[in-house]
Amino acid sequence: MAADTAPLQPTTIQHLASAVYPSFAMLAGMQLDVFTPLKDGPLTAAQLAAVLGVNTEKLSRLLYALVTAGLLTVDGDRFANTPEAQQFLVKGQPTYLGGRHENFSEVWENLLHTAETIRTGVPQCKKDFATTSPEDQRHFFRGLHPGTLANGRELAGRYDFSPYTTLADVGGGSGGMALALTDAYPHLRATVIDLPTVTPITQRFLAEAGAADRVQVVSTDVVHTPVPGTYDVAVLRSLLQVLSPEDALQALRHIGAALPPGGRLYIVGRILDDSRLAPVDTVGFNVAFLNIFDEGRAYTEGEYRTWLTAAGFAEIARVPLPEGVSLITARKPA
Repeated sequence: MAADTAPLQPTTIQHLASAVYPSFAMLAGMQLDVFTPLKDGPLTAAQLAAVLGVNTEKLSRLLYALVTAGLLTVDGDRFANTPEAQQFLVKGQPTYLGGRHENFSEVWENLLHTAETIRTGVPQCKKDFATTSPEDQRHFFRGLHPGTLANGRELAGRYDFSPYTTLADVGGGSGGMALALTDAYPHLRATVIDLPTVTPITQRFLAEAGAADRVQVVSTDVVHTPVPGTYDVAVLRSLLQVLSPEDALQALRHIGAALPPGGRLYIVGRILDDSRLAPVDTVGFNVAFLNIFDEGRAYTEGEYRTWLTAAGFAEIARVPLPEGVSLITARKPA
């Protein structure tokens, strides 16, 4: 007789169903700016509620959820930031990421439409940067800006930009990459290149940062138009992933033409292993792309290598970055 076996349980299903709760607790904490008032030390729920101007009992439930999420600690009735929350979720810190709640909200709302997008074959939350209203553009790039700055700082810390004097931040959006790199290398002069509908938003971010003396803005469609000027180095963040394969190749050709022999190219974005099973964050985010773009997606490393080779680049290498993002470096042969 076969040995008795325990009946199969829906363990994975239950885990996935409850996995969203810490994420939404974090989102609410970021939206309410729970973490900044805790920067100087622990507070009770009542003290924090008074600072935030909210109901104590309702806030208390969120605070305990943030403890279980790993963003707060509790000792008796007093709540405090974890070291990670203190560094990344307190306003005024140079590493502040709390503003990303706008981007998280938009992406997570878009994901709710995935089945309908697949059913109809039409992106249900389509984003077209050439036609999106200025208000929607501001909201979108405001949500992306903290992550863009973080990627720029990561790049500045990993690679030596001191030999360069001119940099093109292509498809730069808020200009966060250019801001971070010129802050780390004050001699560097950057140009953010993006669509005419986007560059007015770029100008606002640069003005807020007081960076007009080191970063300029040029309006160009890099898919259909040559990149104006020449630059020692170019950076791209999350650009090729919003384009079709044909347009991605054409953009790389235009960018390559604006670099001198020996010029370097740095690409930051959602890049899949050739298996399409990793990084896990990017595999998941690729589902969000379904709802946003007609053609855009997380392409594989092999696809990037094919485009870069066809565009005349060599010495192509990929480096993993935090949050499932990857960096691809390439060089225009001398």
